[in-house]
Amino acid sequence: MTGRRSAGLLLFRAPGPHVEVLLAHPGGPFWARRDAGAWSLPKGEYSPEEAPEDAARREFLEELGLPVPEGPLLPLGDVRQSGGKVVTAWAVQGDLDPDRVTPGTFELEWPPRSGRVRRFPEIDRVGWFGLVAAAERIVSGQRPFLDRLAERLRP
Repeated sequence: MTGRRSAGLLLFRAPGPHVEVLLAHPGGPFWARRDAGAWSLPKGEYSPEEAPEDAARREFLEELGLPVPEGPLLPLGDVRQSGGKVVTAWAVQGDLDPDRVTPGTFELEWPPRSGRVRRFPEIDRVGWFGLVAAAERIVSGQRPFLDRLAERLRP
């Protein structure tokens, strides 16, 4: 495997006539003041020894602190983000209360070159968005996943 690879799950629900997806806003100081184009599906990097689907399930649990909902996974394929990372995603139908999310954490020297290491949440908030609102918030490289989900759900 060459280059960095991530895998993730796009949780969706249809509480009415429109589909909503769950997006996560990354935690930490780099993303604190960004909204549009900053959100993502819960995902993370994996090693060549780990199957992408296993990584997607692991990352969902690590980032949200909640298990993956039961149900079939709909493959959404791969996208290459602007930095070169390839993201593989699946969609799964389910529901969860954003207030129940307990994100994992990471450590970062902050401020830079200060020698002080701080702990930050991997994600600082999650939310349900209709597909149009989600397209405005999600990082541009992941927008094709929203289009592919809409296509898969079209009767």
